Amino acid sequence: MALPPPARPASPALEIKPEQPVIYANLVRISHSPADIVLDFAHLLPGETRASVGARILMSPLSAKLLYKALGENLARYEAAFGEINLPGNSSLAEHLFRPFNNPENPPEKK
Repeated sequence: MALPPPARPASPALEIKPEQPVIYANLVRISHSPADIVLDFAHLLPGETRASVGARILMSPLSAKLLYKALGENLARYEAAFGEINLPGNSSLAEHLFRPFNNPENPPEKK
């Protein structure tokens, strides 16, 4: 007689308070020590040279590895639903995202 598979523990219920700030980040700096992984999430505006850090997250290496795995699985599901996310080909991702801001060209003058 086969034993039933062990029951998966229920996911914890997350409570998000209405006053919890929402942070938009288009830049993350990742650093580490032997005991911690540090993620500094920031928002860099076009043409600016300084980014404002909106959130700093400290994680254990194990938690960071689990986040890495979960993020990969979620990106795969996203691409299955909405199509592949294309990365820039000839330049590095940092050069693509953080190149100097170009002002729009002047519209042609009406005659």
